[in-house]
Amino acid sequence: MTTRASVSPRHRARNNIVIVLQRLGLPFGPMHLLTVPGRKSGLARTTPVAPVVVDGTRYILQAYPQSDWVKNARAAGHGVLARGRRAQPVELVELPEQERGRVLREFPVQNPRGVGAFVRNGLVESGSPEHFEAAAARCPVFRVVPLPR
Repeated sequence: MTTRASVSPRHRARNNIVIVLQRLGLPFGPMHLLTVPGRKSGLARTTPVAPVVVDGTRYILQAYPQSDWVKNARAAGHGVLARGRRAQPVELVELPEQERGRVLREFPVQNPRGVGAFVRNGLVESGSPEHFEAAAARCPVFRVVPLPR
């Protein structure tokens, strides 16, 4: 399976709309905003994400594994997760491949509208939990650990 390396201009425009609405205090669906420092510039970079909750712990996964936010999260190890006007500093801990499957299985159950990006990008064949679990080697997953404010 091949994977698309970057976000399309259309998707980038949609992300910008989500960011503006969230910052205005209008959260919708499962979307949150993740802000991490750029690995080269150090400037704050924000992207919409849809956390998955498993056993009371939030996780963030990505349909674009080569995206800059993934590289920045790996480099920084922390960020700010916001929903509407509420923001929480967080540590971002990347899960090893063997621990990703149970989290990936939950994504299509908790966020069926987000499945299309994974299918379009060639990370999974369909929206079945089994296909998501099988994509553990191709999908980065970060555990979100709240930090004191």
